[in-house]
Amino acid sequence: MSLETETLDRDTRTGLQLTRLRKMLAPILKDNAFYSEKLKGAGISSPEDIQTIEDYRRLPFTTKTELSADQTAHPPYGSNLTFTQDQYIRVHQTSGTTGDPLRWLDTEESWSWFADCWKRIYCRAGIAAHDRLFFAFSFGPFIGFWGAHEGARTIGAMSISGGSMSSIQRLQTIQDHRATVLVCTPTYALHLAEVAEAEGIDITDSSVQTAIHAGEPGASLPATKQRIEQAWGARCYDHAGATEVGAWGFECHVQAGMHVNEAEFICEVIDPETGEQTDEGELVLTNLGRIGMPVIRYRTGDRVKLDTTTCDCGSTFSRLEGGVIGRIDDAIIIRGVNVYPSSIENVVRGFPEVTEFAVDLYRRHEMDDMEIRLELNSGESGSIADAVAREVRHMLGIRAYVQTVPDNALPRFELKARRFTDHR
Repeated sequence: MSLETETLDRDTRTGLQLTRLRKMLAPILKDNAFYSEKLKGAGISSPEDIQTIEDYRRLPFTTKTELSADQTAHPPYGSNLTFTQDQYIRVHQTSGTTGDPLRWLDTEESWSWFADCWKRIYCRAGIAAHDRLFFAFSFGPFIGFWGAHEGARTIGAMSISGGSMSSIQRLQTIQDHRATVLVCTPTYALHLAEVAEAEGIDITDSSVQTAIHAGEPGASLPATKQRIEQAWGARCYDHAGATEVGAWGFECHVQAGMHVNEAEFICEVIDPETGEQTDEGELVLTNLGRIGMPVIRYRTGDRVKLDTTTCDCGSTFSRLEGGVIGRIDDAIIIRGVNVYPSSIENVVRGFPEVTEFAVDLYRRHEMDDMEIRLELNSGESGSIADAVAREVRHMLGIRAYVQTVPDNALPRFELKARRFTDHR
Protein backbone atom coordinates (compact mmCIF):
# COMPACT_ATOMS: atom_id res chain seq x y z
CA MET A 1 0.00 0.00 0.00
CA SER A 2 1.29 3.47 -0.89
CA LEU A 3 2.35 5.79 1.92
CA GLU A 4 1.03 8.78 -0.03
CA THR A 5 -2.02 9.36 2.15
CA GLU A 6 0.13 8.94 5.27
CA THR A 7 2.65 11.63 4.37
CA LEU A 8 0.27 14.55 3.90
CA ASP A 9 0.73 17.57 6.14
CA ARG A 10 -1.84 17.87 8.91
CA ASP A 11 -3.74 20.85 7.45
CA THR A 12 -4.20 19.09 4.10
CA ARG A 13 -5.36 15.89 5.75
CA THR A 14 -7.78 17.78 8.03
CA GLY A 15 -9.29 19.42 4.96
CA LEU A 16 -9.82 16.03 3.31
CA GLN A 17 -11.34 14.62 6.51
CA LEU A 18 -13.83 17.49 6.76
CA THR A 19 -14.80 17.10 3.10
CA ARG A 20 -15.60 13.44 3.71
CA LEU A 21 -17.44 14.31 6.91
CA ARG A 22 -19.67 16.80 5.08
CA LYS A 23 -20.46 14.19 2.42
CA MET A 24 -21.34 11.72 5.16
CA LEU A 25 -23.50 14.18 7.08
CA ALA A 26 -25.83 14.84 4.13
CA PRO A 27 -27.69 11.49 4.31
CA ILE A 28 -27.25 11.26 8.09
CA LEU A 29 -28.97 14.58 8.78
CA LYS A 30 -31.75 13.61 6.38
CA ASP A 31 -32.46 9.99 7.36
CA ASN A 32 -30.63 8.96 10.56
CA ALA A 33 -33.07 9.58 13.43
CA PHE A 34 -30.46 9.26 16.19
CA TYR A 35 -27.89 11.67 14.78
CA SER A 36 -30.24 14.08 13.01
CA GLU A 37 -31.90 14.87 16.34
CA LYS A 38 -28.57 14.93 18.20
CA LEU A 39 -26.80 17.21 15.70
CA LYS A 40 -29.71 19.55 15.08
CA GLY A 41 -30.00 19.94 18.84
CA ALA A 42 -26.42 21.25 18.76
CA GLY A 43 -27.25 23.74 15.99
CA ILE A 44 -25.95 21.64 13.08
CA SER A 45 -28.66 21.58 10.40
CA SER A 46 -26.53 21.34 7.27
CA PRO A 47 -23.22 19.68 6.31
CA GLU A 48 -22.00 23.12 5.29
CA ASP A 49 -22.07 24.16 8.95
CA ILE A 50 -18.81 22.20 9.35
CA GLN A 51 -16.03 24.10 7.57
CA THR A 52 -13.18 24.08 10.08
CA ILE A 53 -11.84 21.82 12.80
CA GLU A 54 -13.27 24.30 15.30
CA ASP A 55 -16.71 23.78 13.73
CA TYR A 56 -16.18 20.03 14.00
CA ARG A 57 -15.52 20.36 17.72
CA ARG A 58 -18.95 21.93 18.12
CA LEU A 59 -20.42 18.52 17.38
CA PRO A 60 -21.58 16.77 20.57
CA PHE A 61 -19.75 13.72 21.86
CA THR A 62 -21.35 10.29 21.49
CA THR A 63 -21.10 7.78 24.32
CA LYS A 64 -21.66 4.04 24.54
CA THR A 65 -24.27 4.68 27.22
CA GLU A 66 -26.29 6.75 24.75
CA LEU A 67 -26.06 4.08 22.07
CA SER A 68 -27.07 1.34 24.51
CA ALA A 69 -30.05 3.38 25.71
CA ASP A 70 -31.09 4.00 22.11
CA GLN A 71 -31.03 0.29 21.32
CA THR A 72 -33.06 -0.42 24.45
CA ALA A 73 -35.62 2.20 23.43
CA HIS A 74 -35.71 1.09 19.77
CA PRO A 75 -34.93 -2.64 19.69
CA PRO A 76 -33.19 -4.49 18.29
CA TYR A 77 -30.77 -2.13 16.47
CA GLY A 78 -31.69 1.35 17.69
CA SER A 79 -32.39 4.46 15.61
CA ASN A 80 -28.79 5.07 14.49
CA LEU A 81 -29.60 3.74 11.04
CA THR A 82 -29.22 5.88 7.92
CA PHE A 83 -30.78 3.39 5.50
CA THR A 84 -33.71 0.99 5.45
CA GLN A 85 -33.00 -2.35 7.09
CA ASP A 86 -32.84 -4.26 3.79
CA GLN A 87 -29.61 -2.39 2.97
CA TYR A 88 -27.65 -4.07 5.78
CA ILE A 89 -25.78 -7.33 5.21
CA ARG A 90 -23.83 -7.91 8.45
CA VAL A 91 -24.71 -7.85 12.13
CA HIS A 92 -22.17 -8.08 14.93
CA GLN A 93 -22.14 -7.18 18.59
CA THR A 94 -19.71 -6.04 21.23
CA SER A 95 -18.22 -8.54 23.67
CA GLY A 96 -20.31 -7.22 26.56
CA THR A 97 -17.33 -6.81 28.91
CA THR A 98 -18.48 -3.29 29.90
CA GLY A 99 -22.27 -3.66 29.90
CA ASP A 100 -24.97 -5.07 27.67
CA PRO A 101 -23.73 -5.93 24.16
CA LEU A 102 -24.25 -3.35 21.42
CA ARG A 103 -25.53 -4.71 18.11
CA TRP A 104 -23.96 -3.17 15.02
CA LEU A 105 -24.98 -3.36 11.36
CA ASP A 106 -22.97 -2.92 8.17
CA THR A 107 -24.02 -2.29 4.59
CA GLU A 108 -22.11 -3.74 1.67
CA GLU A 109 -20.29 -0.42 1.38
CA SER A 110 -19.34 -0.11 5.04
CA TRP A 111 -18.25 -3.76 5.30
CA SER A 112 -15.90 -3.19 2.35
CA TRP A 113 -14.63 -0.09 4.13
CA PHE A 114 -13.98 -2.17 7.27
CA ALA A 115 -11.97 -4.64 5.17
CA ASP A 116 -9.97 -1.81 3.60
CA CYS A 117 -9.03 -0.57 7.08
CA TRP A 118 -7.61 -4.03 7.72
CA LYS A 119 -5.78 -3.89 4.39
CA ARG A 120 -3.71 -1.02 5.77
CA ILE A 121 -3.00 -2.99 8.95
CA TYR A 122 -1.71 -5.92 6.90
CA CYS A 123 0.30 -3.89 4.42
CA ARG A 124 2.02 -1.86 7.12
CA ALA A 125 3.02 -5.12 8.82
CA GLY A 126 4.56 -6.34 5.57
CA ILE A 127 1.90 -8.96 4.85
CA ALA A 128 1.16 -9.69 1.18
CA ALA A 129 -0.62 -12.07 -1.19
CA HIS A 130 1.90 -14.88 -0.69
CA ASP A 131 1.06 -15.11 3.04
CA ARG A 132 -1.24 -17.65 4.67
CA LEU A 133 -3.16 -16.22 7.63
CA PHE A 134 -4.44 -18.39 10.47
CA PHE A 135 -7.27 -16.94 12.57
CA ALA A 136 -7.35 -18.44 16.07
CA PHE A 137 -10.83 -17.09 16.72
CA SER A 138 -14.25 -18.64 17.32
CA PHE A 139 -16.16 -16.49 14.77
CA GLY A 140 -19.23 -15.95 16.96
CA PRO A 141 -21.38 -12.78 17.02
CA PHE A 142 -18.55 -10.69 18.55
CA ILE A 143 -16.90 -8.86 15.66
CA GLY A 144 -13.39 -9.78 16.84
CA PHE A 145 -11.41 -10.84 13.79
CA TRP A 146 -14.27 -11.03 11.31
CA GLY A 147 -13.00 -7.82 9.69
CA ALA A 148 -9.47 -9.22 9.66
CA HIS A 149 -10.68 -12.33 7.87
CA GLU A 150 -12.44 -10.20 5.26
CA GLY A 151 -9.45 -7.88 4.99
CA ALA A 152 -7.17 -10.76 3.98
CA ARG A 153 -9.17 -11.01 0.76
CA THR A 154 -8.27 -7.40 -0.13
CA ILE A 155 -4.56 -8.30 -0.31
CA GLY A 156 -5.13 -11.65 -1.98
CA ALA A 157 -3.81 -13.67 0.97
CA MET A 158 -5.08 -17.11 2.00
CA SER A 159 -7.37 -17.21 5.06
CA ILE A 160 -7.43 -20.27 7.32
CA SER A 161 -10.17 -20.29 9.96
CA GLY A 162 -9.54 -21.78 13.37
CA GLY A 163 -13.15 -21.51 14.50
CA SER A 164 -14.45 -24.29 16.83
CA MET A 165 -11.00 -25.94 17.02
CA SER A 166 -9.18 -26.90 20.21
CA SER A 167 -5.78 -25.35 20.86
CA ILE A 168 -4.00 -28.55 19.82
CA GLN A 169 -6.02 -28.69 16.60
CA ARG A 170 -5.14 -25.09 15.86
CA LEU A 171 -1.44 -25.75 16.34
CA GLN A 172 -1.68 -28.76 14.03
CA THR A 173 -3.53 -26.72 11.41
CA ILE A 174 -0.87 -24.02 11.53
CA GLN A 175 1.73 -26.70 10.84
CA ASP A 176 -0.28 -28.51 8.17
CA HIS A 177 -0.94 -25.35 6.16
CA ARG A 178 2.41 -23.73 6.94
CA ALA A 179 0.64 -20.57 8.03
CA THR A 180 2.90 -17.52 7.98
CA VAL A 181 0.69 -15.15 10.01
CA LEU A 182 -1.08 -15.76 13.33
CA VAL A 183 -4.06 -13.52 14.14
CA CYS A 184 -5.50 -13.71 17.69
CA THR A 185 -5.47 -11.98 21.08
CA PRO A 186 -2.03 -11.66 22.72
CA THR A 187 -3.24 -13.77 25.64
CA TYR A 188 -4.23 -16.59 23.32
CA ALA A 189 -0.92 -16.45 21.44
CA LEU A 190 0.84 -17.09 24.74
CA HIS A 191 -1.61 -19.85 25.64
CA LEU A 192 -0.97 -21.57 22.29
CA ALA A 193 2.74 -21.36 23.02
CA GLU A 194 2.14 -22.95 26.44
CA VAL A 195 0.13 -25.79 24.85
CA ALA A 196 2.80 -26.27 22.19
CA GLU A 197 5.49 -26.66 24.83
CA ALA A 198 3.38 -29.19 26.76
CA GLU A 199 2.78 -31.18 23.57
CA GLY A 200 6.41 -31.04 22.46
CA ILE A 201 5.61 -28.89 19.41
CA ASP A 202 8.42 -26.54 18.38
CA ILE A 203 6.80 -23.28 17.28
CA THR A 204 9.92 -21.11 17.49
CA ASP A 205 11.04 -22.65 14.20
CA SER A 206 7.57 -22.84 12.63
CA SER A 207 6.34 -21.19 9.44
CA VAL A 208 4.76 -18.30 11.41
CA GLN A 209 6.73 -15.13 10.74
CA THR A 210 4.26 -12.47 11.88
CA ALA A 211 1.70 -12.26 14.67
CA ILE A 212 -1.05 -9.62 14.70
CA HIS A 213 -2.99 -9.07 17.91
CA ALA A 214 -5.95 -7.10 19.23
CA GLY A 215 -8.60 -7.21 21.94
CA GLU A 216 -6.36 -6.14 24.84
CA PRO A 217 -3.27 -3.95 25.34
CA GLY A 218 -0.76 -6.81 25.56
CA ALA A 219 0.88 -6.57 22.14
CA SER A 220 2.00 -2.99 22.87
CA LEU A 221 3.41 -3.88 26.29
CA PRO A 222 7.18 -4.43 25.88
CA ALA A 223 7.30 -7.50 28.14
CA THR A 224 4.29 -9.20 26.52
CA LYS A 225 5.42 -8.34 22.99
CA GLN A 226 8.86 -9.78 23.73
CA ARG A 227 7.34 -12.92 25.25
CA ILE A 228 5.22 -13.53 22.12
CA GLU A 229 8.12 -12.88 19.76
CA GLN A 230 10.40 -15.24 21.67
CA ALA A 231 7.77 -17.97 21.90
CA TRP A 232 6.83 -17.87 18.23
CA GLY A 233 10.06 -16.68 16.63
CA ALA A 234 7.90 -14.09 14.86
CA ARG A 235 7.46 -10.31 14.68
CA CYS A 236 4.56 -9.15 16.85
CA TYR A 237 2.26 -6.27 15.79
CA ASP A 238 -0.50 -4.57 17.75
CA HIS A 239 -3.82 -3.41 16.31
CA ALA A 240 -6.83 -1.65 17.80
CA GLY A 241 -10.46 -1.41 16.82
CA ALA A 242 -14.00 -1.69 18.16
CA THR A 243 -17.26 -3.16 16.95
CA GLU A 244 -19.00 0.21 16.83
CA VAL A 245 -15.99 2.15 15.49
CA GLY A 246 -14.02 -0.08 13.11
CA ALA A 247 -10.36 -1.06 12.77
CA TRP A 248 -8.71 2.26 13.61
CA GLY A 249 -5.12 1.51 14.75
CA PHE A 250 -2.04 -0.27 13.44
CA GLU A 251 1.70 -0.61 13.96
CA CYS A 252 4.29 0.01 11.24
CA HIS A 253 7.66 -1.75 10.98
CA VAL A 254 9.30 0.93 13.16
CA GLN A 255 6.94 0.02 16.03
CA ALA A 256 7.32 3.35 17.79
CA GLY A 257 3.69 3.60 18.86
CA MET A 258 0.37 2.69 17.30
CA HIS A 259 -0.69 4.77 14.30
CA VAL A 260 -4.27 6.04 14.08
CA ASN A 261 -5.60 5.51 10.55
CA GLU A 262 -6.36 9.18 9.93
CA ALA A 263 -7.25 8.46 6.31
CA GLU A 264 -10.47 6.91 7.67
CA PHE A 265 -10.92 8.39 11.15
CA ILE A 266 -10.85 11.82 12.76
CA CYS A 267 -8.89 11.51 15.99
CA GLU A 268 -8.88 13.59 19.17
CA VAL A 269 -7.67 13.07 22.71
CA ILE A 270 -9.62 14.77 25.48
CA ASP A 271 -9.49 15.18 29.22
CA PRO A 272 -12.16 12.66 30.33
CA GLU A 273 -13.38 15.04 33.04
CA THR A 274 -13.52 18.36 31.18
CA GLY A 275 -13.74 17.31 27.51
CA GLU A 276 -10.90 19.70 26.65
CA GLN A 277 -8.23 18.77 24.09
CA THR A 278 -5.07 17.26 25.60
CA ASP A 279 -2.13 14.97 24.79
CA GLU A 280 -2.98 12.22 27.26
CA GLY A 281 -6.51 11.22 28.05
CA GLU A 282 -9.52 9.60 26.36
CA LEU A 283 -9.45 8.77 22.66
CA VAL A 284 -12.33 10.20 20.61
CA LEU A 285 -12.98 8.99 17.06
CA THR A 286 -15.27 9.69 14.12
CA ASN A 287 -15.33 7.05 11.41
CA LEU A 288 -15.66 8.31 7.84
CA GLY A 289 -16.72 5.22 5.93
CA ARG A 290 -19.61 3.77 7.89
CA ILE A 291 -22.49 6.00 6.82
CA GLY A 292 -25.14 3.35 7.45
CA MET A 293 -24.44 3.19 11.19
CA PRO A 294 -21.81 5.79 12.08
CA VAL A 295 -20.21 7.08 15.24
CA ILE A 296 -19.43 10.80 15.45
CA ARG A 297 -17.03 12.14 18.09
CA TYR A 298 -17.30 8.82 19.88
CA ARG A 299 -15.75 8.58 23.33
CA THR A 300 -14.03 5.22 23.08
CA GLY A 301 -13.18 4.91 26.77
CA ASP A 302 -9.56 4.12 25.83
CA ARG A 303 -6.77 5.97 27.62
CA VAL A 304 -3.97 6.98 25.25
CA LYS A 305 -0.97 9.31 24.96
CA LEU A 306 -0.84 11.24 21.68
CA ASP A 307 2.29 11.80 19.58
CA THR A 308 1.84 13.97 16.47
CA THR A 309 5.48 13.98 15.33
CA THR A 310 6.39 12.29 12.04
CA CYS A 311 7.27 8.62 12.45
CA ASP A 312 10.60 7.30 11.16
CA CYS A 313 8.57 5.26 8.66
CA GLY A 314 7.57 8.56 7.02
CA SER A 315 3.95 8.57 8.19
CA THR A 316 2.44 11.76 9.58
CA PHE A 317 -0.53 9.90 11.03
CA SER A 318 -0.86 10.52 14.76
CA ARG A 319 0.61 7.83 16.97
CA LEU A 320 -0.33 6.57 20.42
CA GLU A 321 2.67 6.02 22.65
CA GLY A 322 2.50 2.47 23.97
CA GLY A 323 -0.77 1.83 22.11
CA VAL A 324 -3.90 1.79 24.24
CA ILE A 325 -2.80 2.26 27.85
CA GLY A 326 -6.04 0.85 29.19
CA ARG A 327 -9.70 1.57 29.66
CA ILE A 328 -10.47 4.84 31.43
CA ASP A 329 -12.82 3.01 33.79
CA ASP A 330 -10.30 0.20 34.37
CA ALA A 331 -7.93 2.41 36.36
CA ILE A 332 -7.42 0.90 39.82
CA ILE A 333 -6.75 3.08 42.87
CA ILE A 334 -4.69 1.08 45.37
CA ARG A 335 -3.71 2.91 48.54
CA GLY A 336 -3.94 6.20 46.70
CA VAL A 337 -1.91 5.04 43.68
CA ASN A 338 -3.63 5.10 40.26
CA VAL A 339 -2.65 1.92 38.37
CA TYR A 340 -3.75 0.38 35.07
CA PRO A 341 -3.93 -3.42 34.76
CA SER A 342 -1.60 -3.18 31.75
CA SER A 343 1.14 -1.77 34.02
CA ILE A 344 0.87 -4.80 36.29
CA GLU A 345 0.90 -7.15 33.30
CA ASN A 346 4.04 -5.50 31.93
CA VAL A 347 5.84 -6.17 35.23
CA VAL A 348 4.66 -9.78 35.60
CA ARG A 349 5.34 -10.68 31.95
CA GLY A 350 8.91 -9.52 32.45
CA PHE A 351 9.53 -12.81 34.28
CA PRO A 352 9.84 -15.65 31.75
CA GLU A 353 9.11 -18.20 34.48
CA VAL A 354 5.49 -16.96 34.72
CA THR A 355 3.07 -18.78 32.41
CA GLU A 356 -0.17 -17.24 33.72
CA PHE A 357 -1.26 -14.89 36.49
CA ALA A 358 -4.29 -13.39 38.25
CA VAL A 359 -4.69 -10.29 40.39
CA ASP A 360 -7.20 -9.86 43.24
CA LEU A 361 -7.91 -6.68 45.21
CA TYR A 362 -9.37 -6.75 48.73
CA ARG A 363 -10.31 -4.21 51.42
CA ARG A 364 -8.99 -5.39 54.79
CA HIS A 365 -8.85 -3.42 58.03
CA GLU A 366 -9.64 -0.23 56.08
CA MET A 367 -6.62 -0.84 53.82
CA ASP A 368 -6.31 -2.03 50.21
CA ASP A 369 -4.51 -5.32 49.63
CA MET A 370 -3.37 -6.64 46.28
CA GLU A 371 -2.73 -10.34 45.78
CA ILE A 372 -1.06 -11.80 42.70
CA ARG A 373 -1.24 -15.51 41.92
CA LEU A 374 1.35 -16.99 39.58
CA GLU A 375 1.64 -20.19 37.61
CA LEU A 376 5.28 -20.96 36.89
CA ASN A 377 7.21 -23.15 34.51
CA SER A 378 10.06 -23.71 36.97
CA GLY A 379 10.54 -25.02 40.49
CA GLU A 380 11.83 -21.75 41.96
CA SER A 381 8.44 -20.75 43.31
CA GLY A 382 9.56 -18.85 46.38
CA SER A 383 12.32 -16.84 44.73
CA ILE A 384 10.20 -15.88 41.68
CA ALA A 385 7.24 -14.81 43.83
CA ASP A 386 9.54 -12.65 45.95
CA ALA A 387 11.17 -11.17 42.84
CA VAL A 388 7.78 -10.26 41.32
CA ALA A 389 6.71 -8.62 44.58
CA ARG A 390 9.91 -6.55 44.67
CA GLU A 391 9.52 -5.47 41.03
CA VAL A 392 5.88 -4.45 41.53
CA ARG A 393 6.97 -2.41 44.54
CA HIS A 394 9.84 -0.85 42.59
CA MET A 395 7.96 -0.08 39.36
CA LEU A 396 4.50 0.78 40.66
CA GLY A 397 5.09 1.81 44.26
CA ILE A 398 2.61 -0.80 45.56
CA ARG A 399 3.11 -3.66 47.98
CA ALA A 400 1.63 -6.93 46.74
CA TYR A 401 1.26 -10.35 48.30
CA VAL A 402 2.52 -12.75 45.62
CA GLN A 403 2.03 -16.50 45.76
CA THR A 404 2.38 -19.40 43.38
CA VAL A 405 -0.41 -21.82 42.51
CA PRO A 406 -0.38 -25.28 40.92
CA ASP A 407 -0.27 -25.82 37.16
CA ASN A 408 -3.58 -25.10 35.38
CA ALA A 409 -5.11 -23.56 38.50
CA LEU A 410 -5.81 -20.31 36.65
CA PRO A 411 -8.23 -19.90 33.71
CA ARG A 412 -7.07 -19.54 30.10
CA PHE A 413 -8.69 -17.16 27.62
CA GLU A 414 -9.24 -17.21 23.86
CA LEU A 415 -10.62 -13.67 23.63
CA LYS A 416 -10.22 -10.83 26.12
CA ALA A 417 -8.53 -11.99 29.31
CA ARG A 418 -10.12 -11.31 32.70
CA ARG A 419 -7.19 -11.52 35.09
CA PHE A 420 -8.12 -8.67 37.43
CA THR A 421 -10.85 -8.97 40.08
CA ASP A 422 -11.72 -6.16 42.47
CA HIS A 423 -13.42 -7.62 45.54
CA ARG A 424 -13.65 -4.28 47.34
